[in-house]
Amino acid sequence: MVWTPVPQGVRAFELTAELGTSLELPNRKRVAVSIVPTAYLPRAMACPALVDQRCGIQDDKPLRCRAMPFYAYRREEDQGDMLIPRKGWACDISDQAPLVYRDRRILDRDGFDAERAALMAQAPRIRSYAENALKLYPVLLGRLQTAMRNPAGGNLVVSFASFVRWSPPDERIDFARRQYPVLVAFTERTAKEPGLATYHDYYREAAAELEWLARQA
Repeated sequence: MVWTPVPQGVRAFELTAELGTSLELPNRKRVAVSIVPTAYLPRAMACPALVDQRCGIQDDKPLRCRAMPFYAYRREEDQGDMLIPRKGWACDISDQAPLVYRDRRILDRDGFDAERAALMAQAPRIRSYAENALKLYPVLLGRLQTAMRNPAGGNLVVSFASFVRWSPPDERIDFARRQYPVLVAFTERTAKEPGLATYHDYYREAAAELEWLARQA
């Protein structure tokens, strides 16, 4: 879970607070905090769902993929830079390419609207998680304040297990049992790659956490 503080007065403050939470730091500054579950994958590693360089789960792909290149955590009028092709992207930028964004409005918006609706629906659960996590780990407030001092913008990363712990027991156990073999597979996949040692350690530790959670009946 990636926690990113957004100071009051910034354009993204209200939406960030609505989809995440807002709180007062030890220095009495009010911040909104984006709390986003994020896949921890090396940039050099292709999406596991790719088959012959095409999506192998097209009919069932996640909302995050369906909304691309737009990002529902952002305001609609702040999406323009998401359309700038990145290195390695295969983008159609010809005159025949379909128009998807004009005058700071999304035209092809089904994926974006579906993801935004899902984020709004989960927001109460995210706020409850943040409240419990801050009570259990008050040091998070100080770490958020430190992240705020980063001129380039900062965030802090918290284990996803910290979120799963607050889920209903049946849901928590089912998730842990399903994801444990995935983490084990990635642990093995990165075991002999010195350049991926940080990822390997993360996968190993996360697998151990999930194994423990799966046993908590």
